[in-house]
Amino acid sequence: MHGLTHHGWLSTHYAGIVFAAANTSVFSYDNPGAIPYNTETVKYLLPALFLLGLAQAADVDATERDPLFQDDSVVKAVLTAPIAQAYAQRDQDVRIYLPGQWTYTTSDGSTQRLDVSIRTRGLFRREYCQLPPLQLNFKKKQVKETLFAGQNKVKIVSPCQHGPRSQQNTVLEYLAYRSFQILTDRSFSTRLIRLSYVDSDEKIKPWTDLVFVIEDDSDMAKRLGLTRLKVVSNRFDQLDHSTTALADLFQLLIANSDYSVLNVGEGRECCHNSEILALKDNADVRIPVPYDFDLSGLVNAKYAAPPSHMPIRFVRTRYYRGLCQPPGILDDAIAHVQSKREEIMALFTNTQELEPRTKKKTLKYIEDYFEILDDPEKRQKEIFGRCRGQKELDKMMSRD
Repeated sequence: MHGLTHHGWLSTHYAGIVFAAANTSVFSYDNPGAIPYNTETVKYLLPALFLLGLAQAADVDATERDPLFQDDSVVKAVLTAPIAQAYAQRDQDVRIYLPGQWTYTTSDGSTQRLDVSIRTRGLFRREYCQLPPLQLNFKKKQVKETLFAGQNKVKIVSPCQHGPRSQQNTVLEYLAYRSFQILTDRSFSTRLIRLSYVDSDEKIKPWTDLVFVIEDDSDMAKRLGLTRLKVVSNRFDQLDHSTTALADLFQLLIANSDYSVLNVGEGRECCHNSEILALKDNADVRIPVPYDFDLSGLVNAKYAAPPSHMPIRFVRTRYYRGLCQPPGILDDAIAHVQSKREEIMALFTNTQELEPRTKKKTLKYIEDYFEILDDPEKRQKEIFGRCRGQKELDKMMSRD
């Protein structure tokens, strides 16, 4: 099982939670870090700040995003490059960019041609997949005043192999990103592309797939007025409680256990499948932004399996791995997710790229999630009863 072997180190991800004295500031969506952390503040102010921040975040003007991510229509493009050569480098630690051309159809029906270089990217999927994902490298000056203005190095998420199931998996992963965008603007932007691959060396036959591109992490941080942190781990008290709770609830929505907001594998930056952002003048208010959802139950890739330490056998089984939070935080995060129910359901319902059978199955899967949120007994058992670090949180809050 390639999925289990490659991700086996995940079994140690949640072995320990590091807590420290409560000396950080509480993050609000409008003014992060403005209010000192103490138990009275937590009890009475955090819930109000959480809801205020979420409402403000939902109103962010799409024009603040780069042109590529201001629209959700499907872009039609052709990549002509030495693709077979790029795939042949997949096992190399050092992979050179290979020159090619990117041609896409503009909104007025005309075509635009750009120079681009490609190489394979990623970790597990680069090694495992028949079709390893690619990274595009555009020329900054050339893309000015085009749809790709502001883009430099762009990640493509593509089907793991040829065939309809893998194609649907890619669409579902794209919709996972879009679902988190509905919940908060502190998320990665994405765009679907119907991409035709043409090997310029003619070593492999052309084919067309639905793929999607992801906003660059530095561009996302800049858009949000935040900075990326390069750290090896986070303490519980350093994580912004509101955004962490929301990210954890989202991971439960898509049944994803392949992440951490606290640490990562040895020799890598924190955190596993979570980009960590912070205020430019206060690195102790840290905001996790999730990414990489191919091992989630929502996507249900054939190579996906739960981490070996978890008490579940199937990746489709939801099991909450979120952190316990101060009073009111999880309740308000749950209320916010519930308020976005119809918008999330509509996203999947209106996505034409989902096959009818996949769409019906997925909508039922999402409904099952909201049944957990709606039922007080299920909510207590499956969320509050499974959150990690309650004893440590109690000790931390009692120090004041």
